[in-house]
Amino acid sequence: MSGFTARKLLQNVSEVLARFWCHVPRARWAVTNLAFSSTLALFLVAGVSLAGQKDAPNSGSWSGVIINSGCSPDEAFAEAAKCTDKVPGAKLVLYDDTTRQMFDLDPQEKALGHLGDSVTVRGTLDANTIRVSSLELLTSIGLAVGRKAPAFSLRDQFGNDQTLESLKGPRGTVLLFFRSADW
Repeated sequence: MSGFTARKLLQNVSEVLARFWCHVPRARWAVTNLAFSSTLALFLVAGVSLAGQKDAPNSGSWSGVIINSGCSPDEAFAEAAKCTDKVPGAKLVLYDDTTRQMFDLDPQEKALGHLGDSVTVRGTLDANTIRVSSLELLTSIGLAVGRKAPAFSLRDQFGNDQTLESLKGPRGTVLLFFRSADW
C-alpha cells in the first residue's frame, strides 16, 4: 500500500468517524474517544504493515528453463531455437512456462552453463529479479516409473470430486497432468 493510498484511506476513515462523532451525546464521549483512538491506531498499524509487505522480497523456489533475455515469452513458449542461443550481451533469465513469466537472475554466475536446461531456482523475488541462492537441474518430473501415486482428491471439469480410488479401472489407471496447455 503506497503512502498516498494509506493517507487517502486514513482520510476517509477520519471523515466517517468525524460524522459519527457529531451524533454522540456528551456522556458517551469518553468511551467514544477511546473507541475512536483505538480504531485510528489499528488503521495506522495495518497501513504500515501492508506498506512494508509490498516491498518485502518473497522467498521461494521457481522452476523453468534458462534462456537468453533476447527471447520473448511467446518465443520461449514455442521453444524457439533462438531462445537457447548464446547471444553476446544478453543476460540469462528463467522462463516459467506455467505462467509465461520471465525472471531476471542475480547473480548471473549461478546460471552460467545452464542455457536451455530445466532448473529449479531457490532464492528471493525482488520485483522481477530472483536473487539466486541455489540452482538445481530438474532431472525428473513426477513419479518414477513403477512408483505408486499418492492418495489425492481433486475436482474434475464438471466440479465432481475425484480420487485415485474413484478413477481406478479394472486394469489400472493412467494419470496425465499437463501443466502447460495453451487454451
